[in-house]
Amino acid sequence: MSAPGLAARQGAADLLHGVLMHEKLLAEMTEGKDSPLAKLAPSEKARAQTLAATTLRNMEPLDVVLDQFLQKPPPLKVRIALRLAACEMLVDGIAPHAAVDGAVRLVRGARKTQHLAGLTNAVARRVADHGAEIWAEMEPQSLPDWLSAPLTKAYGAEAVQAIEAVQALPAPLDLTLKDPSTAADFAAQLGAEVLPTGSLRLTKTGQVSALPGFDDGAWWVQDAAAAVPATLLGDIAGKSVLDMCAAPGGKTMQLASRGANVTALDVSKERLKRVRENLERTGLKAEIIAADGLRWEPKEKFDAILLDAPCSATGTIRRHPDLPFAKSGDLGGLLRVQQLMLARALTWLNPGGKLVYCTCSLLRSEGEDQISKLLATRPEVSRVPVTDLPAEWLTEAGELRLRPDFWADKGGMDGFFAAILQLD
Repeated sequence: MSAPGLAARQGAADLLHGVLMHEKLLAEMTEGKDSPLAKLAPSEKARAQTLAATTLRNMEPLDVVLDQFLQKPPPLKVRIALRLAACEMLVDGIAPHAAVDGAVRLVRGARKTQHLAGLTNAVARRVADHGAEIWAEMEPQSLPDWLSAPLTKAYGAEAVQAIEAVQALPAPLDLTLKDPSTAADFAAQLGAEVLPTGSLRLTKTGQVSALPGFDDGAWWVQDAAAAVPATLLGDIAGKSVLDMCAAPGGKTMQLASRGANVTALDVSKERLKRVRENLERTGLKAEIIAADGLRWEPKEKFDAILLDAPCSATGTIRRHPDLPFAKSGDLGGLLRVQQLMLARALTWLNPGGKLVYCTCSLLRSEGEDQISKLLATRPEVSRVPVTDLPAEWLTEAGELRLRPDFWADKGGMDGFFAAILQLD
């Protein structure tokens, strides 16, 4: 029989190795028969994912602590075991003897590192004895240079520091309601806060599917920032609306719940399964099409289009702390895809129709710059200013620019850009 918690720690170690050695995303490694978590019980799988994400969110300051007690860099697998132990003790408050024992067992269990079990034990015990006082002086983890440089240029050093501070903390759970008039009732049932945009925010959650309203399809999980772009299309009741890059379906359900005749388009058949499941659970309807948005042709044009374009996802690091380690900042291919999808989507729009282009990116090259380039070459397209939202959320040109440090006192939000375009 293995020691309590060892399976989850091994799963977390495998996830970290995949991110740091092979630049895989956590989401790529947590599902399927080849996942390192495939044989874990649900509770162990959840713990492994949480521990891996928390370690990635704090890896830079954790390494500063560990380096106080290491004479030379250890092999990666030993470093990972020590990072997990330090994270459990300094961030999660796990009992030192359990965290130390877990690290030693991880190292001893691998043939190439078993001779370093003594070193692991000694360093982890030093962290247990003296790590807390060092940890108390640590600053939040820095963004990688490929991201911090353009963000500092765009928003300033103070804003970047504020973004880093928010990203050091676990993100709360946000819900979008099918019927906004039920907000007060569900807030009371869930112990949630009703955010100014209408989303519900929970700071304490258990199993999502066990929460009141889940089985009834009264709500779905969606970051509050991600819920804003769909609202920019205005009154869409009875209109034909295309949701491009629709999976996993949050925006599709928003559009359908507001009375639109929705077509949900996505290239991934696998991800569209989630859209179907969510629509079935909520009792909402949409036509689902699995096709490449750069090749597909609709039978008729649309009154409105929501294009949530493929992007670097740099606005979601607070939820996906693996992104800075698994991506390099090379956006050439993504930028071209965004341009092509935007140009193609405009050909499917009825005259006078509106298109909302959005990305969950903090980089202007994927947001403001794309719109500026488009408008410079397409005189028949105009930008409609976003209104009725806080001024700090809007650019000078009237576009939406959300950052993780907005609502910092409430837990922040994902970074998002959105612009409303109209075909004259």
